[in-house]
Amino acid sequence: MKIKIIVLLGIMLPFLGTYAQEKLAQNTIIGVLNGNQSQVVQLAEAFPEDKYDWRPADGVYSVREALLHVAGANYFLMTKMGFAPPEDVDMMNLSAITGKENVIRALKASNAFILEKIPLIEDSKLSEEVDFGFMKINTMGGLLAVMEHNGEHKGQLIAYARTNGIAPPWSLQ
Repeated sequence: MKIKIIVLLGIMLPFLGTYAQEKLAQNTIIGVLNGNQSQVVQLAEAFPEDKYDWRPADGVYSVREALLHVAGANYFLMTKMGFAPPEDVDMMNLSAITGKENVIRALKASNAFILEKIPLIEDSKLSEEVDFGFMKINTMGGLLAVMEHNGEHKGQLIAYARTNGIAPPWSLQ
């Protein structure tokens, strides 16, 4: 009986390794992106509504504009990878959204959209070229750009928060 189990495991083990590698890039990006998105939302929630129009200097995004920029970029980048935004999303007027609750709702919806679409990208498509308008890169690079973009603006919003005396909710100080 033990020999049968060992032989069976010996036959199945290579297949288990292959299965674990399916969607490895997509699942890894989702993990990092989910963390960045969660922290951006926490920052959005930590800012009082009267600070949503605060900006560090003229010509620089306000808190509200930075959050809506992230939401818009989430949709834009995924659109270029073949996923149309939901019908109720008006890409041309995202920047006009006002009110803390509305901004957070738009941000969360764009985050959910990305997390829903990334697993739909097949491994075989990761090397296909995508034209984002400002650069041509493969789908894998596009997914990394989505992840990096969210991280970039998380850093921006951390600086905005600290400048306004707001500690990021996950930090010790």
